[in-house]
Amino acid sequence: MSRTPAPPVILGNEPGSFPRSVLAERHPAIIRQVRDAFPYGPEAHRALDALADSCAEGVIEPLPDDAHDRDRWRDWGLDAYVGRSWFDVPWLWSESYFYRRLLDAVGYFGPGPWAGIDPFRPFKLAELDAAETDEELTALDSLADRRVEERGRALLHGSLWGNRADLGFRLSDGEAEGRAAVPGLVADDSEALWSLLTVAPAPAHGDRDRERGRDGGPGREGDPGRDVGAGAGTTLCLVADNAGRELIPDLLLVAHLLGQGQCDRVVLHVKPYPYYVSDATTADVVDALRKLTGAGGAAADHGRRLWAAMADGVLTVRAHPFSAAPLPYARMPDDLRAEFAGAALTIVKGDLNYRRLVGDSRWAPTTPFADVTAYFPGPVVALRTLKSDVITGLDGATEAALVAAEGQRWRTGGTHALIQLRK
Repeated sequence: MSRTPAPPVILGNEPGSFPRSVLAERHPAIIRQVRDAFPYGPEAHRALDALADSCAEGVIEPLPDDAHDRDRWRDWGLDAYVGRSWFDVPWLWSESYFYRRLLDAVGYFGPGPWAGIDPFRPFKLAELDAAETDEELTALDSLADRRVEERGRALLHGSLWGNRADLGFRLSDGEAEGRAAVPGLVADDSEALWSLLTVAPAPAHGDRDRERGRDGGPGREGDPGRDVGAGAGTTLCLVADNAGRELIPDLLLVAHLLGQGQCDRVVLHVKPYPYYVSDATTADVVDALRKLTGAGGAAADHGRRLWAAMADGVLTVRAHPFSAAPLPYARMPDDLRAEFAGAALTIVKGDLNYRRLVGDSRWAPTTPFADVTAYFPGPVVALRTLKSDVITGLDGATEAALVAAEGQRWRTGGTHALIQLRK
């Protein structure tokens, strides 16, 4: 359990608050975007209109009796919230349930022809195919001549700031993409992070072929005599956030850590179904790997190695149902707790996962990160750009400077970031 009692969870009913703007403005915008993205039939249009009306002025309704996950959502608190306004229940819960009901509206879970069709896929693919993505992949070539430590830092920050590539966030903040990222971090435990990821010694000569691509291509960058996955039996868990331009830098960081022997296995946790517009699913991982392998240069080299790592079981994808739960990670089930307990380190990406990691409450910003994550079963690091009010682990001087310069905008504007570690 947390060493510090949590304040009450955040609701969406405070006038002028960021959570209320998400429920009242972002969700209707998402419904309109989804409605226009596919040639859905009249039934889906009626269901989307009904969901929009429900979110704006109605109350939370139960899942259909035949919903495959009805019992699971009842375990997650559905019965307690049915009949209540979307604004009057925990914000984390109402956001999550909105996306679950959106999938119902477009037939994602049904037996019909729209079953399994990701309603957010056009937005994800457009971002993946954007010129900015190609430019970022081309820039990888310039890292080749840098020292290993410099490459690692660059890829870590790429993964961190890649979290700005959030389609749901940009729907409600049209200026987000144009604002330059502030170079400073509000918290930076990166040196302590690297101390947990030590490089393993080189393997015997006969083991070198494992690090080569299946096509017999050249070994990875740096030291061709060290095997991919040559760490001392270390597993890294990475809890992914967004697809597209965020997932690609996550995968590049994974490739680097495996390539340098800083872990010998990676478990990539993604969502079991489309969620929060751009959250990554298994299909998005495949799309990102195809983008890498088709990009040429260093990006293609990384893509081929990751593709081979998946085939060899060195990189595995996990889509646990709890990854889309409307609950904090403090309430994770035993099997997921055991997975994280067995990892040398868990990297938790993004704003939503941060809210779930520390609890979706309006903490005092100086509340120690280590205290609120004391329940987590192993070492954990958060990589996050700030897009919601929840924040912990700041020193008093940092908080005072941010408030003096920006008021409270620094919490939600996506222009600040953090790297926070609890060993």
